[in-house]
Amino acid sequence: MDILSITGLLLGAVAIIGGNALEGGHLSGLTNGPAAVIVLGGTFGAAMLQTPMSIFLHSFSVVRWIIFPPHIPMEENIVKVIDWSMIARKEGLLGLEAVADEELDPFARKGLQLLVDGGEPENIRSILEVELLTQEEKDIQAAKVYEAMGGYSPTIGIIGAVMGLIHVMGNLADPSKLGGGIATAFVATIYGVGAANLIFLPVAAKIKSVVRNQSNQREMMIEGLIAIADGENPRTIESKLEGYLIK
Repeated sequence: MDILSITGLLLGAVAIIGGNALEGGHLSGLTNGPAAVIVLGGTFGAAMLQTPMSIFLHSFSVVRWIIFPPHIPMEENIVKVIDWSMIARKEGLLGLEAVADEELDPFARKGLQLLVDGGEPENIRSILEVELLTQEEKDIQAAKVYEAMGGYSPTIGIIGAVMGLIHVMGNLADPSKLGGGIATAFVATIYGVGAANLIFLPVAAKIKSVVRNQSNQREMMIEGLIAIADGENPRTIESKLEGYLIK
């Protein structure tokens, strides 16, 4: 669980609600159903319009990374690669066949199988890099869905504000209806700007950070597998892969 993400969300909410209270405002003043419908509905609608279905659905599957980021055991994987290199040094590449069958990570398992099949190092690198880049691009596109929402929501908030003012102007003769229109106008702007800067844009940045870490691990795995294919010394491989660790 990512405690920093949870703390950030709570701190942002407390700062806004607490600041409003310090100025003498009430929580009810920040709640407005029509404004929420306009901002959230309009924002999601715009994002759906610009995004392919597969990417839009994928964006909901990766949003959990904000609270539950995938485990990226870089150090453990380096140890595994070193163990694989020792097995290959003693038993040859065919000795990795049993290891490949037991490997849980699909990316690593595919690389090991390519080694066992006797693939040339450059061919192995080419195949694995295509998979890495394809998955990375898919995840980045999912993050950009939230980035797009962060761009749309302030504008939709302004649309909500204008709609509220139109309602106000249309009811100048009836003072009892002015309050609701004014409230929708201002609260819609708060919802639009707040959602963009406290939720959508930070979520997009956090997902991109996770994607970069995943890609870094896969790049490390590729370098390790290619080094094994080239018959490099396990100590040399270890020294090379340690450069991927973030200190």
